[in-house]
Amino acid sequence: MEKDSEKDGLKPSKICCFMSSFPPRECGIATFTQDLSSAMNKKWNPRLKSRILALDEEASYYNYNNKVLMQMNSEDIESYINIAKKINHSKKIKIVSIQHEFGLFGGKYGDYIIPFLETIKKPVLVTFHSVLPNPDDVRKRIVRFICDKSAGTIVMAQKAVDILKNDYGVPEEKIHVVYHGIPTVPFQKNEHFKKKLKLDGKIVLSTFGLLGRGKGIEYVIRSLSNLVKKYPNLLYLVMGQTHPGVSKKEGESYRNELIAEVEKLGLQKNVKFYNKYMALQEIIDYLLASDAYICTNLEKAQIVSGTLSYAMGCGRAVISTPIVYAEEVLDNEKGIVIRETKDPQSYEEAIDKLLSNPDLKDRIEKNAYAFSRQMIWPNVARKYLKIFNKVENLREDTTEKYPYIKLNHLRNLTTENGVIQFSKHSTPDKSSGYTTDDNARALIVAVNHNSLFKSKNSKYLAKIYMNFLEKAQEEDGHFKNNFQNENETLDSHSEDALGRAIWSLGFTLNKTNNPELKEKAKELFDNSQNKINELESPRAKAFAINGLYHYYKEHPNTELLFKIRKLADDLVKLYETQSAEDWCWFEPYLTYSNAKMPEALYFAYELTGDNKYLEIAEKTLKFLSELLIINGKLSPVGQNGWCNRNGERAFYDQQPVDASAMVQIFLTAYSITKNKEHYDNAVLSFNWFLGKNHLGQMIYDEITGGCYDGVLEECVNLNQGAESTICYLISRLFIEESKRNKLNQDSDI
Repeated sequence: MEKDSEKDGLKPSKICCFMSSFPPRECGIATFTQDLSSAMNKKWNPRLKSRILALDEEASYYNYNNKVLMQMNSEDIESYINIAKKINHSKKIKIVSIQHEFGLFGGKYGDYIIPFLETIKKPVLVTFHSVLPNPDDVRKRIVRFICDKSAGTIVMAQKAVDILKNDYGVPEEKIHVVYHGIPTVPFQKNEHFKKKLKLDGKIVLSTFGLLGRGKGIEYVIRSLSNLVKKYPNLLYLVMGQTHPGVSKKEGESYRNELIAEVEKLGLQKNVKFYNKYMALQEIIDYLLASDAYICTNLEKAQIVSGTLSYAMGCGRAVISTPIVYAEEVLDNEKGIVIRETKDPQSYEEAIDKLLSNPDLKDRIEKNAYAFSRQMIWPNVARKYLKIFNKVENLREDTTEKYPYIKLNHLRNLTTENGVIQFSKHSTPDKSSGYTTDDNARALIVAVNHNSLFKSKNSKYLAKIYMNFLEKAQEEDGHFKNNFQNENETLDSHSEDALGRAIWSLGFTLNKTNNPELKEKAKELFDNSQNKINELESPRAKAFAINGLYHYYKEHPNTELLFKIRKLADDLVKLYETQSAEDWCWFEPYLTYSNAKMPEALYFAYELTGDNKYLEIAEKTLKFLSELLIINGKLSPVGQNGWCNRNGERAFYDQQPVDASAMVQIFLTAYSITKNKEHYDNAVLSFNWFLGKNHLGQMIYDEITGGCYDGVLEECVNLNQGAESTICYLISRLFIEESKRNKLNQDSDI
């Protein structure tokens, strides 16, 4: 039972054991458990692992993978006791997560779970996939017993909290809400997927899931007779095999009745059945090809729907029966809930309303997609860990298991001219043009990536961004900043753009092994050196110190050191003028990229050895850290109001550029001072991108390789522009470089 095989060769020291059905068993909860446990394993490797106690039907056999530690016959009451004893004796299993559905467990209302709970000594949390209101005495007693024996209860809708509290008497403080998990899917239009599935030219409505009489699909079919007159190219896809339990009892009788209904109404061209248990990617493709998803369930008390959640997660408009879950998650134009469950006319009106109003359909799709970002599996995994940690200290939710470094979205944003400024979701907005700011930062990414991985792709990108800077540089050494296209200049000057260009050119000169790139970086840098003396903005001066530092590493000389001292002294004077006992800062406010100023003083200290730079760098970093690290999370100053010396700070509209600046300064401070607290804070700051923020949501998109544009009060800004994506990549690459250096240093000891 303790056996484990890991790619990294490390056995888990702690195991979270999920008690559930599990694939290849064909069951929605089995798929849910597979996805949740995989998300937790991916996020919290290598020492904490999710493993499975698989619930088997009597006389069934499944060829499980090695994530399954134990199997149990759910109809054998003795096995519940024996398995509980085995778990009690395991040193590695720290917590048991029961994925509960009444039909999964033997006995009346699944009461065979009771002896398991009476025997188990490890902490138990239960996730209810069904919470039925107005229970009879037996059901109420069983649910109450489960909750009493559990350290916590997880439900998938706010309404379930009220039902458990009012109908079952479960204390509210024991109940946690985590919405049903969904795969991470980019927001996309459906034309490509229609062509892929040979559905082009069709208006596609879809329903998927295991088929059974409770689905109510016949009422949708009956609603189509009038609709196809107005929309003759309408196609309704009914996807999924018959539920195994239904199939055992009545075979394919329900499907055959539906087919007969289609033939009776003459809808053979407008309704198609796909009789198959669908793999995840197949489900996603068909959802992305759909114009609307129809949730047809007849049980109004249904407290969760995985299929509805998946459709929202694919950015598709949902039309649903008035089940409890739909009424909660589809409000405020996130979908359409019809009046009655068995009412074809309600379906007809809702479908026509959606198809005849493209603006409404567009709003619903965007609202549903934005709401569902909290439901992607990495975010759900983080929420589960947070709840588990309230019961048993499994591990910190800050991780050093970082996502694979992907340049996909950066490459997608890049044309032969440079990197495009903005995106609409993950689609580049070419009309937004190009900036020196973004291309300078992109050059840092490409050069650092090539230095670490010797990638032809990043070498190619570095050349593009360097060419952009060359074209942007004016004869006097300044840089034009905003370009509508290759030739049209919208905004000719920006001190920040000059400073960032200096930073990127110095960085390139120091880091690249490409002679052509190195030579061009030096030439452009030298052309701009005379403009450095004209800088007035403290941030621009900080960027310039960063560039001069790297230039000096490659070409040390007294003139460069003099310039670094002069700029650093300017920052020191600002600090001495503006700072006070309760305000250790350079300005009377905090805005963007604040951390670049103390970081510049760390660089100045390293090269000059002047302790005044180190002293002010440490004081201002401490001030910044105490202000921005709140309850173990990074909380950058929000752009919706900033932070004034004598006023309140803004917490929302937090930007990746500011989180990235914090990662960079902590890594710089660690490199220079060897204070491990700085390294730990760099990791904490980077985890802002991975969900350790006030929303508890991923800001980095693992599918596209892009980064969302900001953290608002209740949601993320779903656009993935150049600045956000590049700032994430700078942070990720600097973390990677620091981690490698740290490993090399540790191995030398």
